[in-house]
Amino acid sequence: MSSTAASKTTGVTTDTKTLIDLETRFWQSMVDQDTDSALQLLHDPAMMASSHGAMKFDHAGYRKMAEHGSMVVTAFALSDIEVVFATETTAVLTYRVRQTVAARAGVNIEGSTVQDMSDTSTWVYVDERWQCVVHTESQMDAKPAT
Repeated sequence: MSSTAASKTTGVTTDTKTLIDLETRFWQSMVDQDTDSALQLLHDPAMMASSHGAMKFDHAGYRKMAEHGSMVVTAFALSDIEVVFATETTAVLTYRVRQTVAARAGVNIEGSTVQDMSDTSTWVYVDERWQCVVHTESQMDAKPAT
């Protein structure tokens, strides 16, 4: 499928830029600590796999993680973004992200940490909007693979 196409049956626009913009909006919602905006972009339920393990969560579970977790994302930069439309209503993004995380205000942890990560997100078109249903993240190796 081309980078931009519209389905005659569903009206869904499968546009790479749209999905990249949505992924960027989700990251910005974390930096802004804007849980309501993040929830508008999340499927209910959604899943995530990271160094903390695999989990399934609903909107209430995400709100708890976003608003009461000990760490917050304070900055990010996405790069090397690839988008594949598996179907006209399912898209998968892969990318690198350099993220800065720091302790939430009131948490007794000092300093911030910059992390280079490799991420994927799967988005589905449901109820006339794109929603992220699965996200994975892995720490990038400090050394290039050989």
